[in-house]
Amino acid sequence: MAEQEVILHVEDLKMHFPIKRGVIQRTVGYVHAVDGVTFDIYKGETLGLVGESGCGKTTTGRTIVQLYKASEGKVLFEGKDLVRLKGEELRLMRRKIQMIFQDPYASLNPRMTVEQIIGEPLLVHSVAHGKEIRKRVKDLLELVGLNPAYVDRYPHEFSGGQRQRIGVARSLALNPDLIVCDEPISALDVSIQAQVVNLLEDLQKEFGLTYLFIAHDLSMVRHISNRVIVMYLGVFVEMADRNTLYENPLHPYSIALLSAVPIPDPKIEEKRKRIILEGDVPSPINPPSGCRFRTRCPLAQPICAEERPEWKEVEPGHFVACHFWYNTKTLQRR
Repeated sequence: MAEQEVILHVEDLKMHFPIKRGVIQRTVGYVHAVDGVTFDIYKGETLGLVGESGCGKTTTGRTIVQLYKASEGKVLFEGKDLVRLKGEELRLMRRKIQMIFQDPYASLNPRMTVEQIIGEPLLVHSVAHGKEIRKRVKDLLELVGLNPAYVDRYPHEFSGGQRQRIGVARSLALNPDLIVCDEPISALDVSIQAQVVNLLEDLQKEFGLTYLFIAHDLSMVRHISNRVIVMYLGVFVEMADRNTLYENPLHPYSIALLSAVPIPDPKIEEKRKRIILEGDVPSPINPPSGCRFRTRCPLAQPICAEERPEWKEVEPGHFVACHFWYNTKTLQRR
């Protein structure tokens, strides 16, 4: 594989939310939502980020686009650390990184027309004015498969799939290089999900876009992504290209997740071993020592409680954080 250009480099990113109590709002603890993640996104690729609800996927995406200010770490885009940018400098960089939100019902202002919603970024960044905005909005609506005549309608007049297309159009308004897609299809009907994913793929080919695609639908992530990261309780546990991860997972959590994905072949499905994880996900307020997954891991040993496993490249392009990654094949044979 040829050397690829890194468009975004995230290094040891942490996002800890303070817990405040009492009249004087004293900090009594922290929610360790994201706890030291490092990765690169290559230009033109789709990087998938998967994990169960509450693991920190959305927080990672929002911290990258600076909707949350990181507690620690670096987010390097075009050589600049977004975490340390403020004011005008950050505003200019935001033109190049946009976000598609999960809930198409909550992410569009019900008091604004489609023209105002999609045109707002153009106005804020002084890219277009007056009639130019209306023309640009109509072009964007056509681009995402909506009738340009809808410019004067309000969000309540659209279905969920149409609203998400409006959200996609808004994210494209400033011609960004990177788009963070925060579970853009999870609130939609299954039939509509495929349409939105196909739209995202077509737009990527046409404009050379780069995506961070956050989701919990493992089948869809495999379809759309070039590489996939698996996240658990604020940390990354495995990263590889999509085929390697799905055919040869090395972390016990990845193996358990993938064992739950149905295969449309009754003969193969009958022979597969489903791995049921015991216990609940620990609280991010007081995460386990050492390996975060050890409280539910069938391979856990005393060292797992004492040392946090190193995030290392065990095969070319295949990263894993597990003390016993070389022994995980035994799980699949049980």
